[in-house]
Amino acid sequence: MSTNTEAIIEDLYHVPDNQKAEIVHGEIVLMSPTGKKPNRAGFKICFRLYEYELRTRRGIAVADNAGFSVNLPHRKAFSPDAAFYVGKDTDMKFFEGAPVFAAEVRSENDYGPAAERDIQEKIADYFAAGPLVVWDVDLIGQNTVRVYRSDNPDKPTIYRRGEVAKAEPAVPGWSMAVDDLFQ
Repeated sequence: MSTNTEAIIEDLYHVPDNQKAEIVHGEIVLMSPTGKKPNRAGFKICFRLYEYELRTRRGIAVADNAGFSVNLPHRKAFSPDAAFYVGKDTDMKFFEGAPVFAAEVRSENDYGPAAERDIQEKIADYFAAGPLVVWDVDLIGQNTVRVYRSDNPDKPTIYRRGEVAKAEPAVPGWSMAVDDLFQ
């Protein structure tokens, strides 16, 4: 008989040193800190979302390391690199439910076949939880921003340098120049 128990959201409040973590397949999965480029890209996305928040008074921009509590069979939490949330106020607790928009910025270890499978699984999980748009931001490859939408999650729109990436319909009227991710 197994004595293992599945991790629950409350367990994330007690992760040592307040590390970034998610609950996947019943286990707490710690996430490594990012380097300069991915950190700056996530910050810039969040900053632009914050400007949108102030301008529209619709929803809130969410920075890296925030927790989103979800109730999927094999995932109980997300912690995107940047997000936009329109749900209820949860005060000091994790956000309830998924954001309408999430950005995942790849770090140096997010490349290769295994990492690609993990990213695709996470994008599928996002859509099962309710977001309208998920960005997969690749700061090394040529397909720099892959924009997945809930109405056609298997066919991302690809934005490259020199183009402007959008997050419609999740964040109406908001966009960001891909080049800004590299400055």
